[in-house]
Amino acid sequence: MTKRLVLVAGNIGTGKTSLTERLGARLGWRTSFESVADNPYLADFYADMRQWSFHLQVFFLGHRAQQHLALACCPESAIADRSIYEDAHIFARALHHMGNLSERDYQAYRRVFDLVVDNLPPPDLLLYLKAPVPVLMDRITRRGRAIESGITAEYLSLLESFYEEWIQTFDLCPVLTLHTDDLDFVHKPKHLDIVVQRIQDKLAGKEEVIFPNNPTK
Repeated sequence: MTKRLVLVAGNIGTGKTSLTERLGARLGWRTSFESVADNPYLADFYADMRQWSFHLQVFFLGHRAQQHLALACCPESAIADRSIYEDAHIFARALHHMGNLSERDYQAYRRVFDLVVDNLPPPDLLLYLKAPVPVLMDRITRRGRAIESGITAEYLSLLESFYEEWIQTFDLCPVLTLHTDDLDFVHKPKHLDIVVQRIQDKLAGKEEVIFPNNPTK
């Protein structure tokens, strides 16, 4: 079986972690997730974003580059929750836009980011998950994570605009877009079946079909 590296991208609350877990279990792929518990800057960042934004982004860059290389070099197929590319094109850009990352620090970060990414092997597929901002807000509220308590609809909308700009120019590998407001791959196995089939078709280079607005229940 051909070894694959698949990355899952998308706004906060689109279902990246849940889908990564289930695809890994279904397909027998190695899984990898975002570093939160062992992140030495996260608490400081949320206490003072302007002071710690640059440090946090550099940490994530190193962590995700190491993660990406490990998954690309391992013998089995692998899938990762969030991509290294989003760090710069979405989150560092948002921090800069909101005034929490100075122009000097942003440009210094981007130079290092570009150098690192240019030397990484490209993925085989990017799964881009989408859902309307009200759906994302509802999901974030229901899961009740303290770390996400300050997330606003305005912030999610800003991220969404950056995601749309980035995905239009992303050309390192094929992109499969999934609208997750119509999907419940956690509780409905048939929905996961549809996603798996679409991934396999995309990896095989088959013509993409339109995903139904109301998947089989």
